[in-house]
Amino acid sequence: MGWPIDRPTGLTHHDPARSCKGYTLMCGLGGQDAVLLDMQGRVVHRWHTPNRRMFNVELLPSGNLLALLSPLDPPPPRTTGETTRFNIDPGEPPETFNLLGGHGDGLHELDWDGVSVWSVENPALHHDFARMSNGHTMTLEWVEIPDAVSQRIPGGGHLPGQPMPPRMIGDDFVELDEHGTEVKRTHLWEVLEPESTPICPLENRWEWTHANSVDVMDDGGIVFSSRNVSTIGIVDPATDNKPAKLRWRMGPPELAHQHHASALPNGRILVYDNGQHRLQDLCYSRILEIDPSGDSVHQVFQGMPREQFFSAHISGVCRLENGNTLVTEGAAGRIFEVDGQGQVVWEWISPFQVKQRGDTCNWVFRAWRYGPDYPGLAGRELDHRAHAGFNHLHGLGD
Repeated sequence: MGWPIDRPTGLTHHDPARSCKGYTLMCGLGGQDAVLLDMQGRVVHRWHTPNRRMFNVELLPSGNLLALLSPLDPPPPRTTGETTRFNIDPGEPPETFNLLGGHGDGLHELDWDGVSVWSVENPALHHDFARMSNGHTMTLEWVEIPDAVSQRIPGGGHLPGQPMPPRMIGDDFVELDEHGTEVKRTHLWEVLEPESTPICPLENRWEWTHANSVDVMDDGGIVFSSRNVSTIGIVDPATDNKPAKLRWRMGPPELAHQHHASALPNGRILVYDNGQHRLQDLCYSRILEIDPSGDSVHQVFQGMPREQFFSAHISGVCRLENGNTLVTEGAAGRIFEVDGQGQVVWEWISPFQVKQRGDTCNWVFRAWRYGPDYPGLAGRELDHRAHAGFNHLHGLGD
């Protein structure tokens, strides 16, 4: 979708009778603020990190904010004059990670006032995390893949003379306890079969899977999304008696560079299918609900026409209490809610400008909505008037 020169921001549409009431959490990708918005699109609470940038945030039942943070300096542009992503020397880890997209270097739990009460510093952290029911935290971590494995992986682009990292990069799922100590590690490259999981031919061979989301099911299964191989799946972690195992997967042509696969209470998987490099078709995004038991695919939302809804990267989706669905069209900075008929009933466009890869943009990685009775909001002051100056500065509200 093309954007007009005079593009509105803030709340652009609201059908009160059909929307799911609550507070929407978001942060501008690469900005220093996470905010809660009321249904009128006004900021009613704000967390600020003076020395770090934010990438991805989630509100815990305690009212604390779990946030993936990154260095204050943004990553270098992919293209500047004579330099392109095909001739940048990626160096060795951890320097390599800053060029891969989705890079964080610390996971922090911030209290309501923004004070860090728990943290893990690790330059290999990226994209996503999940606080588990036992109090542990599942994280994504970049790792080097053994040469014996990477040599079996087909696909990916590699121009003659292009600098390459010493080894191909893959993903681990790492479970941390309440103290941030590693208690279990699962190598994604051990449960996926290389020969049947090729890298998209238009992607760089620096990296194999490029996981961009992780979720943990009630039975312990790890739900993941891997962009570079257009694959989502469920992994059963290793036990004392059994090695880690791939329970289920779905890949191309059904999916194309998707993001944010998560488990619903009914056992189905909700996913934002970005649609970049879609096989033998135009690029367009769609929201899917997939039943792993039979691989049936239900389309929750698609643009009309299809190309009207598209984000080539980032983006997310979550199911709301009343059955509606909250969608984050990441590259457009657009957060909107659709009902069961796929009709947009609430829409908000981020006014927060950030610097990413040399460009000024309003990217949003993911957004959530929490109902008024969510435990993390109990007893909290949620008044847009307490943030009148911040709202006015960004053109939000009255």
